[in-house]
Amino acid sequence: MEAVAANLADADAIAGIVARHKERFGRLDVLVNNAGVGIGATATDHQAKHVDLQLAVNVRSIVLFYREATEMLRAAGAEHGNALVVNLASMAGKSPQPWLSVYSATKAAVVAYTNAMNKELNADGVKSVAFCPGFVDTDMSEFVKSTIPAEEMLKVSDMAEALRFVLRLSRACVVPEIVFQRPGEAI
Repeated sequence: MEAVAANLADADAIAGIVARHKERFGRLDVLVNNAGVGIGATATDHQAKHVDLQLAVNVRSIVLFYREATEMLRAAGAEHGNALVVNLASMAGKSPQPWLSVYSATKAAVVAYTNAMNKELNADGVKSVAFCPGFVDTDMSEFVKSTIPAEEMLKVSDMAEALRFVLRLSRACVVPEIVFQRPGEAI
């Protein structure tokens, strides 16, 4: 594994990441699109730069990662029929929220794009799944920890366990999305 810092709102950075991965590893069996940014505002307070940033990072980067990585994913799919892309959406994409309206819209787009990619790439052995978690105990959910204590939030380990689950599925099984919620929380 190699960590690469990059601005995922930059198309050239995304192309560079995928090219670097191909050069170093030569193949790609699993792609996890985990970058995301959420900037809360009311409809009358949206700043264009914040809207653009959320669209660029939350949606556009996923589209561009598919564009750049599909060749390697198809090669893995041809080899074993089980290449996988995990796209981090959000519960907000399933149950849009005020103040997080733009974020919610971008995450709903991630769910829709994931479904479209399944229709486009499943025949090539490439599966896509959208993870739709509620609040996960990470830095991104810091703003809500006064209302929902960290110990009541979903854990990063829950996401990792779900990834392990979808990786173990047979090539005959596609799970298009997984919704994660806290007990008693409704969509």
